[in-house]
Amino acid sequence: MSAKPRRAAGVLAAFTAVALAATACGGSDEPAGKDAKNITLTISANSIVGGKNSAGAEWIEKWVIPKFVEAQKAKGVTAKVTFVPSGVDDEQYKTKLALDLRSKGGADVIAVDGIWVGEFVQAGYLKPLSDIAGNQVDSWEGWSQIPETVQGLGSFEDKRYGVPLGTDGRVLYYNKKLFARAGLPADWQPKSWQEILDAGAKLKALPGVTPIQINAGTAMGEATSMQGALPLLVGAGGEIYKDGKWAGATQPVKDMLDFYTKIYGGGLGDPKLQQEAKGRDKSFAEFAAGKIGILGEGDYFWRSVVNPKDGIAKMADRDTTVGYAMIPAKQPGAGIRGQDFVSMSGGGVRVLNPNSKFPAQAWELLAFMSSAEAVKAELAGAARITARTDVNKEVLAADPMLNFVAEKVLPLTAYRPPLAVYPQVSVALQEATAAATAGKSADEAAAAYQKKVEGFVGGPGNVTS
Repeated sequence: MSAKPRRAAGVLAAFTAVALAATACGGSDEPAGKDAKNITLTISANSIVGGKNSAGAEWIEKWVIPKFVEAQKAKGVTAKVTFVPSGVDDEQYKTKLALDLRSKGGADVIAVDGIWVGEFVQAGYLKPLSDIAGNQVDSWEGWSQIPETVQGLGSFEDKRYGVPLGTDGRVLYYNKKLFARAGLPADWQPKSWQEILDAGAKLKALPGVTPIQINAGTAMGEATSMQGALPLLVGAGGEIYKDGKWAGATQPVKDMLDFYTKIYGGGLGDPKLQQEAKGRDKSFAEFAAGKIGILGEGDYFWRSVVNPKDGIAKMADRDTTVGYAMIPAKQPGAGIRGQDFVSMSGGGVRVLNPNSKFPAQAWELLAFMSSAEAVKAELAGAARITARTDVNKEVLAADPMLNFVAEKVLPLTAYRPPLAVYPQVSVALQEATAAATAGKSADEAAAAYQKKVEGFVGGPGNVTS
């Protein structure tokens, strides 16, 4: 779920929201405890057979419901589970969820975009999973299969509010044919930002080739933040939001902007491409045509852009020509958590409604939908990165690139702060990269950025400088 490139459009589409009908309407007369023998659950999802996320809707109707009812029956519980489909714009879906939760109604198990979690927590709409469903949450087998970094997608201020669904990761792609011509290794793995710049300098000798493409500016939108600014920021040891404060003109922010000035001021990137309305699509086409040497992107690029079968910029020789490497920290150990390599990820999460009349069973349903068996059933043979390590090992075995992201990148990734003001901060970040790309110094761009952020987040007291 990308911000990701693909994040904007149907992120929510890919997720299901699960609801207990009993929540809003009072439901059955059975005791509302975990020993109830008759329960009525409703699954609601932003998906519909034949429309938005049709496959997800079919999975709920044809797999989840019958299997869950059967499992409950084996325990002596009669579960009536129904599916209420819908297929609306993500923002409309978000607004409806907020209204439902505010009025103490709505779904009992709800799938949301991970970027909404903190905002909903701060509004009082969500509570930690274990506060709602008790000890069974923490003893769930699934946590041991979800890397701690990926659990961060459904966490806020160190508490778990949801179970992550699929996720993704950012890497550096490179063209092995261009690398061979420039005298660079086929198995390239830079260990610092300087090594990226050094490779760019060698690629610069090739006529008609743009050495490096790191998204910059506002035309690229969130792809600038997720593919460029934020991975660089965590690579310099910084976080956009930490300990209740937003990053202003900090040293890591300046380091990140300085890297942009070195690429675009040093003739290693194409500044005009960053300003074009379709600049990102054009960068895809140029990479596929062998005109860009190094490109920062998510696994979406591998799966959906240069995919030789149905990509939007097909590369028949993708598997032999396209290399991929982890994004290095500024220098070894300089990344967040003292890491040598870094990434950024996005994705969806299923949460529990604190107002559920059957919280124990709502959790059972959520855990069931997040089991290895259920996740594999939803994939239906497709190779996609899930939150579960055990499933990834099995379903990604034939795709070395996606396996690389699951095994190497996810354990060191980071997520955006899931707060309401983040999109405004992100735009300010994009504007700062545009300024750096256009020739402003890192200090100037950082100072202007900090001033904007102070305006969004309630003044200098909420900004680290």
